[in-house]
Amino acid sequence: MTEADEDRADALFHALADRTRRDIMRRVLAGEYSVSALAAKYDMSFAAVQKHVAVLEKAGLLVKRRKGREQLASGDVTAVRSVASLLTELEQVWRGRIARIDELIAFDPATPSERKD
Repeated sequence: MTEADEDRADALFHALADRTRRDIMRRVLAGEYSVSALAAKYDMSFAAVQKHVAVLEKAGLLVKRRKGREQLASGDVTAVRSVASLLTELEQVWRGRIARIDELIAFDPATPSERKD
């Protein structure tokens, strides 16, 4: 991974590390919401919700567009897929390590199935 890829991964996982931001993502992936409609869903100030939306937007997980006086937010499915791809990559590293451990155990002469007492 390049330095830019690592920076992108940091931004994505930071954005998704917060439960409110994950909930906002669930909503905006299901459909477009105005920021004010999103704010009405949470027991926090409009400004606090705006900050959460800004973090998601900066990470590229959410896009905003203006419609009159409203700012409409929608989720970026491609960005969400990139998060899934990063997690799949980490899972493959982990599975490879488990497979190597299994191979070592299978060929260890000290394992009970191989021992001749």
